[in-house]
Amino acid sequence: MDIMNYIEQGGVIMYILLALNILGFTIMTFKFLQFLFVKREDLVSKIFFDLKVDEKESMINIAKDTVTQKVLHYERGLSTVKIIASIAPLLGLLGTVIGVLMAFEAISKQGLDDPTIFAGGISLALITTVGGLIVAIPHYIGYNYLISMLDHLEANLNKEVSLKIYESKS
Repeated sequence: MDIMNYIEQGGVIMYILLALNILGFTIMTFKFLQFLFVKREDLVSKIFFDLKVDEKESMINIAKDTVTQKVLHYERGLSTVKIIASIAPLLGLLGTVIGVLMAFEAISKQGLDDPTIFAGGISLALITTVGGLIVAIPHYIGYNYLISMLDHLEANLNKEVSLKIYESKS
């Protein structure tokens, strides 16, 4: 069975999960490339150039605030990935509940004589559960990896800006 067949069997919830998956992977790919090609030296120079204070301690505090603002700029979009990772299993669970409900409705109308009557509901339940997990797991991993990259970037920027301030005031 191919993927499109599974998506069609899962119905609307699977189409929502597919759209969220495409959106999330687009954001994660863009952010990964953005972090990969960020030029720390240019950022450090820009942050250092923007500092107009003469006291070393004041410069360090202002520089740290500026670094935080730059990092927040790079963090934009990652909350969407986190939300996708959080709601995908819930959408899968919703599909599970709908599928089981459909199966019980079929049983209540037709009885248990023919198992194919309620198989569609059970199939929907299982497909959407799997779909929700397939979307959620890579988004959790991607989000945590990108946050780790961002934390390293922030730490390195703080270190490099502090060093540049000490070098310039020596």
